[in-house]
Amino acid sequence: MSHYHSYINSAKKILELYQGEEPFSSFSKKYFSENKKFGSRDRKQIAHLCYCFFRLGKAAVSWPTEEGILAGLFLNTVVSNEILELLRPEWNKKINSSIMEKFSMLNIQCSTVFPWKEELSEEIEYEKLCYSFFIQPDLFIRIRPRHAETVLLKLDVVRVEYEFISPFTVRLPNSFKIDQHLEIDKEVVVQDYSSQQITGFLTNRQPATSNLQLKVWDCCAASGGKSIMAHDINSNIELTVSDVRESILFNLKKRFERAGIKKYKSFVADLTGNQELATGNYDLIIADVPCTGSGTWGRTPEQLFYFDNKKIDEYASIQKKILGNTIPHLSKDGYLLYITCSVFKKENEENVRYLREKFNLGLVRQKTLKGYDKKADTLFAALLKHSS
Repeated sequence: MSHYHSYINSAKKILELYQGEEPFSSFSKKYFSENKKFGSRDRKQIAHLCYCFFRLGKAAVSWPTEEGILAGLFLNTVVSNEILELLRPEWNKKINSSIMEKFSMLNIQCSTVFPWKEELSEEIEYEKLCYSFFIQPDLFIRIRPRHAETVLLKLDVVRVEYEFISPFTVRLPNSFKIDQHLEIDKEVVVQDYSSQQITGFLTNRQPATSNLQLKVWDCCAASGGKSIMAHDINSNIELTVSDVRESILFNLKKRFERAGIKKYKSFVADLTGNQELATGNYDLIIADVPCTGSGTWGRTPEQLFYFDNKKIDEYASIQKKILGNTIPHLSKDGYLLYITCSVFKKENEENVRYLREKFNLGLVRQKTLKGYDKKADTLFAALLKHSS
């Protein structure tokens, strides 16, 4: 039993050292690399305890670290747990209780976990979002065109438990080693469920002159998931990608090679600045902009714990600058697809209103893609059209 106390003490030490300046996954990997006494099972257990603590969000501030770790473990667990049985047996007896009942038992309020209710987008259900922070989202892949039969057969062969969501989505356990069984970027793309729903915004967006290729600019390309999706919907597009980081575009080149995307243009650009862009006009601009990432905090709960609400205004300002530098390159009757992985209205609906008023864009469709009730991320997407 002493190793359970050791797990708690190790988690406390790591939490004292970590300051939220980088993803916790990166920090913990470095820590364990420097402290080789921990076996793989130890590393997994200790990291899990840290994540449980972070899931308490701002409520963790009022708990002593060890109590916060155990409270987070209780809230994040649905089956009998050996650590809780040893250290908090009265909680372990109630492990099957609902998250609402557990909140009541521990005297925790949603307002202390996530104290920014008034900042939320209009369609977000506050309590459901709050409770979702205590559930690890699932792993999702998107099957690329013409690979469905092969992929599903491979999954059947390895006897992994999965859910196929027609026409191309697969839900998998987080522990599944995709790269050991499937060809990433060739057969499948690792992409969250809500992110895959962006396909509904990308279909049937054709240039005014039907015999021309659709000119698409993914202006904040990052890992390139939306570009690959756009290519899979219409392989005849004329694709351009850009990002502020040259290293990202280098990695993107390798990913595009695996995905079989050969014809595209790329350039480095800081779209928050005033630099003159040597680029043409586009029928579709995909602006998956930098944001608070608040719709993904189920995967990265350390960001919930360390979040400062001043960041909402900071990101909303950055987003406006990026959009202001990209919209002049939208062709007549062209479309802008605006995407965030945020749950905050200043980054979402309010920015859409800003775009409509300042740039005379017409709103085709906007939607909050709720993932908090599907063990997935939550995104916001709006499709706007350049008015003639």
